[in-house]
Amino acid sequence: MRSVAALALFASLTAAPDFALKSLDGRTVRLSDLRGKVVLLNFWATWCAGCRVEMPRLVEEYRRHHAGGLEIVGISMDDASDDVVARFAKSKNVNYTIARGDAAVASAYGGVQFLPQSFVINRRGAIVKTISGPPDERELDRLIRSLLRDR
Repeated sequence: MRSVAALALFASLTAAPDFALKSLDGRTVRLSDLRGKVVLLNFWATWCAGCRVEMPRLVEEYRRHHAGGLEIVGISMDDASDDVVARFAKSKNVNYTIARGDAAVASAYGGVQFLPQSFVINRRGAIVKTISGPPDERELDRLIRSLLRDR
């Protein structure tokens, strides 16, 4: 009985908080709408050097694995306008969804102390890995492949 309660508590602690954010193209992005997919939430900003390093890696991961069930949502924590963020994303050839973040979503994900910071979420909506800084390309690819195989 005790282990069941412990497992339930662990599961609730790792469940990815839902959110509703506006994307740069005006859509409402909800994490709950992505259930059943592997999701990489990436908190970033245009002024962040590490974010500039990781963006080509994320673009490539999305290109490789989107058809297999990967969704990437870049959550911009910029104070800059949508136009500035959109121009920056276009200059980096970003092919995944960019949404505008706010204090509430940052708080829900532990305050997002560092940028970039990413959360890898499995098909059941649980956070399986938190990555601070640009991810190691091979390690991220292995993790995504593994999660995509897990149905």
